[in-house]
Amino acid sequence: MTNELTPKFNPTEVEAGRYEKWLEADVFKPSGNPDAEPYSIVIPPPNVTGKLHLGHAWDTTLQDIIIRQKRMQGFDTLWLPGMDHAGIATQAKVAARLAEDGILPQDLGREKFLDKVWEWKDEYATTIKEQWGKMGISVDYSRERFTLDEGLSQAVRKVFVQLYNKGWIYRGEKLINWDPKAMTALSDIEVIHKEIDGAFYHITYQIEGSDEFVEIATTRPETFLGDTAVIVNEKDERYKHLVGKNVILPIINRVIPILTDDHADMEKGTGVVKITPAHDPNDFEVAMRHDLPMINMMNNDGTINENGGKYEGLDRFEARKQIVADLKELGQLVDIKPVRHEVGHSERTGVVVEPRLSTQWFVKMDELAKNAIANQTTEDAVEFYPPRFNDTFMQWMENVHDWVISRQLWWGHQIPAWYNEAGEMYVGEEAPEGEGWTQDEDVLDTWFSSALWPFSTMGWPDENSADFKRYFPTSTLVTGYDIIFFWVSRMIFQSLEFTGKSPFHNVLIHGLIRDEEGRKMSKSLGNGIDPMDVIEKYGADALRWFLSNGSAPGQDVRFSYDKMDAAWNFINKIWNVSRYILMNAEDVSADAVSSALTKVANKTAGNVTDRWILTRLNDTARRVTEQMDKFEFGVAGHILYNFIWDEFANWYLELTKEVMFGEDEAEKDITRAVLLHVLDQVLRLLHPIMPFFTEEIFEKLPNTSGSIVVAEYPKVRPEFNDDKASEGVAMLIELITAVRNIRAEVNTPLSKAVPMLIKSEHADFFNAVSPYISRFTNPSELTIAKDLAVPEQAMSAVITGAELYLPLAGLINIEEEIARLEKELAKWQKELDLVNKKLGNERFVANAKAEVVQKEKDKLADYQEKFDTVKARIAELKEN
Repeated sequence: MTNELTPKFNPTEVEAGRYEKWLEADVFKPSGNPDAEPYSIVIPPPNVTGKLHLGHAWDTTLQDIIIRQKRMQGFDTLWLPGMDHAGIATQAKVAARLAEDGILPQDLGREKFLDKVWEWKDEYATTIKEQWGKMGISVDYSRERFTLDEGLSQAVRKVFVQLYNKGWIYRGEKLINWDPKAMTALSDIEVIHKEIDGAFYHITYQIEGSDEFVEIATTRPETFLGDTAVIVNEKDERYKHLVGKNVILPIINRVIPILTDDHADMEKGTGVVKITPAHDPNDFEVAMRHDLPMINMMNNDGTINENGGKYEGLDRFEARKQIVADLKELGQLVDIKPVRHEVGHSERTGVVVEPRLSTQWFVKMDELAKNAIANQTTEDAVEFYPPRFNDTFMQWMENVHDWVISRQLWWGHQIPAWYNEAGEMYVGEEAPEGEGWTQDEDVLDTWFSSALWPFSTMGWPDENSADFKRYFPTSTLVTGYDIIFFWVSRMIFQSLEFTGKSPFHNVLIHGLIRDEEGRKMSKSLGNGIDPMDVIEKYGADALRWFLSNGSAPGQDVRFSYDKMDAAWNFINKIWNVSRYILMNAEDVSADAVSSALTKVANKTAGNVTDRWILTRLNDTARRVTEQMDKFEFGVAGHILYNFIWDEFANWYLELTKEVMFGEDEAEKDITRAVLLHVLDQVLRLLHPIMPFFTEEIFEKLPNTSGSIVVAEYPKVRPEFNDDKASEGVAMLIELITAVRNIRAEVNTPLSKAVPMLIKSEHADFFNAVSPYISRFTNPSELTIAKDLAVPEQAMSAVITGAELYLPLAGLINIEEEIARLEKELAKWQKELDLVNKKLGNERFVANAKAEVVQKEKDKLADYQEKFDTVKARIAELKEN
């Protein structure tokens, strides 16, 4: 059999070589159709420091779902791939590799070291692309970019120079966050504040020329080496007599003044505050107000410098121990009080960050932030999903500080500034003419170039670039909430400044992937999950299904192998359904399918179950598309799962056996055509989420050609809608389910025939579907009528549109049956209460769509009818 699927779904076999076939067929490239609406995404670039993690797998999965669906819907789609050079992280990784061979970067020099980094980049970029292939992401590799590409570098230089010429980039000495391990400046958002154990050290400073002392408290006693004043509040009566005098710093014996400043809080501690301007942001502000000297007492690597006297050369924490011991010996260490406090750590290296005075390059943020804030009130506003993250974005922009953009690294975009021996500085896109110029050795913060990603990758600064004109602004960005400040915000204000447009229309924010206990995945906990390991065991489709269905936008998700098992089982279920259909319908032609569907729609052939499944397929396609458009992939997946597993596989497939095992060949042809059509549409609906196995089955269907990647996405076909059939089969399913439940309660297997009575206003319908009732409930005698005598001793059930009775004399206990019905009555009362509460809510009735309100009213009528019928049956049993 040419179209036969293997008896058991094997993800390794299904996915092997599939990605390469897609690439060879160029199905991921834009259609180039000028009449199609463009839809573009730029991938959040992974950095080239190693393998993809689950968070990035989540990003790429959701973006691939979006772009695959839009491609199938006929959009001219572009998904542009690329990678980030990740200055600090990559340089640290390469330096660590060299250290294994006893080589320091300084031993090689800048150029040779950069050659090693480029080797690293090529190695890990290849790995990442292989992993993208395993994930199945449908990017256009002909447009792949890297943040250090010449085109992107040109964009970086242009942006830097233009901002500098406007006065929005400047060079100055300010207090910044310093990473002593990477030996570079960090921006505020590259500092992670962690709660750690520390201490308050209470130290006395002697008043010059007297035996009097003042007491200060600090968590960093080593910083007293850089003190240039102590302050008190001018309203503090305790210290008024000391203002204008000096204190003597212990050990180093430097004299510093006592000043007044409102920064000193009379209610906090002793009310005396030491001022270390070069190592504390608040102290820096005090020093600026009082024109105090600023003494940097630390080297780039976190050791004490020449201003530290006898402590010169010691690591900062070793110096702390020595200083505390020396203060204790002098009698000037009053107390040590343990404290739990937050301390800044480098987001990249994990070490404690040191606030430090340093000459750096900064972006002046006030105007850029103002523009970004104002834009969110216009038609060009970026739409955040969920909307609450717009508030996160706005709050950060309203409180943003100037951005330190220089990094003391070799790997990155070297700052386009040059200096000569005359002390002159030149800033330009190219080096200045003439001799004697030396380029600034620092590089730019990685996020400076990444902030330009949506438009620099499209060919900007050439605004006539075909891609820039066609695909910018991009349509949707998908990323985690932890990167809003690092990347999303910066892309928005830079794009507004240099293109006059928002960089994207929508931003879909997802959460973090946690372990099964809800903990954040980390190396220290050893609870990380490698997505490639998951793919090796379960396949990419199962992982993608889990990632897309794990949570709502903005919410964290817990990784679970039980959920991976469930995803694999779901795929295997579809696989088996497909095998059954292909074995029974492999020779059905396209014309036969089209003709059969027309006849079913016109009700000239087919049966009620055929019309029902086509109606349900329409409803599923409509609802899934609506939810996908809202980025509610979890809801869309739930709708698909219920339709495929319950309605299509468990019910329609089983109901068709009444036809397939019958004698009417014409009816069989209709059923085969409907089975094929529904399977075809199911595969298309699933394809954006699970691309590999859907393609495998799709290409084995009769009448299909080409790749499912570019097949048309399902649309609602109004001619298939049949509300009467939908309501009828719903009653049939409810009836069969009720019979099975009753049989289970009295331990009567399906193999044992029992009499059955159905009392219903829809008796004609139930008589028409009686062959299905007989096949699935095995009645010894079936009576269906609008009115009939109710047997005294019978199990009963109330379903929509009917009352069901199974006379099981001798098998039932009347008291137990009454108790069972009373539980059922309570269930319907609970449903009534819920619906009445919803309909009694004036806001719901006023704001909900009319069809939603009507649906609740229909529920109310249905539940009320069931409640009344059960109540009446209880009364009958009690009377008898």
